Amino acid sequence: MTTHFAAAEQTAIPAETELPERKSVVDGFAGYRALRRRIEDLQASGHTIPFFAPRDGVSHSVIRRDGQSLISFSGYNYLGLNGHPAVTAAAKNAVDKYGTSASASRIVAGQIELHGELERKLANFLGTDDALVFISGYLTNVSVIAHLLARPDAVIYDSGAHNSIITGARLSGAKTFTYQNGDWDALDALLEKERAGFRRGLIVAEGVYSMDGQILDLKRLVEIKKKHDVLIMVDEAHSFGIVGDTGRGVCEAAGLPVDSIDVYMGTLSKTLASSGGYIAGDAGLIEYMRYLCPGLIFSVGLSPSDTGAAIAALDILEREPHRPKRLRDRARFFRKIARENGLDVGGDEESPVASLIVGDDKMAMALSHNLLARGVEVQPIVRPAVSATTARLRFFLTANHTEEQIRITVPMVAQELEKLRRAAAAE
Repeated sequence: MTTHFAAAEQTAIPAETELPERKSVVDGFAGYRALRRRIEDLQASGHTIPFFAPRDGVSHSVIRRDGQSLISFSGYNYLGLNGHPAVTAAAKNAVDKYGTSASASRIVAGQIELHGELERKLANFLGTDDALVFISGYLTNVSVIAHLLARPDAVIYDSGAHNSIITGARLSGAKTFTYQNGDWDALDALLEKERAGFRRGLIVAEGVYSMDGQILDLKRLVEIKKKHDVLIMVDEAHSFGIVGDTGRGVCEAAGLPVDSIDVYMGTLSKTLASSGGYIAGDAGLIEYMRYLCPGLIFSVGLSPSDTGAAIAALDILEREPHRPKRLRDRARFFRKIARENGLDVGGDEESPVASLIVGDDKMAMALSHNLLARGVEVQPIVRPAVSATTARLRFFLTANHTEEQIRITVPMVAQELEKLRRAAAAE
């Protein structure tokens, strides 16, 4: 869901600026020109563009690309359920029965029995009254936040918030406030100062932060929620099926009542080996969204194959709670080996997201390129997804990664990074 080369802005350049012969409707856009310069600089340095490169086969700990086998840390098939025979069979069975598309928005004629089954299973797994599935995880955040809040209200999110949260907040028309990720005293002080100025407030946080890998301190957030009479929405895209003893997320991990979180949000594309998003919560919330949320009622229903796959994956997660534990073990092992090799990898010990900040865009791109040449795929994260000084490689750990793969990869990363830093110092 991150667009690494997306234009930061699309402001037309001044009319007096000399332009080359027009070839595209976006040639005059400053953002597009900046993009072209970055691509040309990358190509001039002898590096290939690492984005949108197709693979051959299932996203696994080892993938094939251009006939080459690569150890991959770029896919979030966290529990290894993408490609699981039962999940694949469920998707195929759903296509046989319902076809390849829901063929309408669900409120009109696109509802199939599998939609309701998946929603009941999600609600039962999380312990909420009900749940609602959307065709896109990004759309879920944007549409739900925009529909819940209005001008008299406020959305509060931290510096690590995903673009979908920020976009939803802006579209709501509500006031927006930001605090530094993890700085609970700052959030408390912000609400102490601003709370009287808005009707209802919604704090939106992430269970596991997709860029840095921190796990949410839900207990502290709930204390602040109660003190200032606001609502909490938690995006569990990277924590559902992972955090907590049985993978039920940050609420389970914190040992708090289910209703501590007002709006549960998550995606189906990670742990559940499918595509789409969901929200879960009390019956009134879900009824309100089911009938009135634009992102649901004006979008086609989730495809039969995606719905069937998610149901099967959730069934496996419930039957096999050792999968989340194995993933957490792999995350701890990765960070242990990283420390032994002098690498400062971000994120909590049991987080499946491990970021290695290397500095500027060029070094991140070069490091990714050099690792690929040695048989390891890990994507660089560069502007505007992160700031100019926090470009990084982001490792997604999965239950399918072996200790041997980690032992091979991490020293290689340390070696290649050291080479690049020496070369940079010599220039």
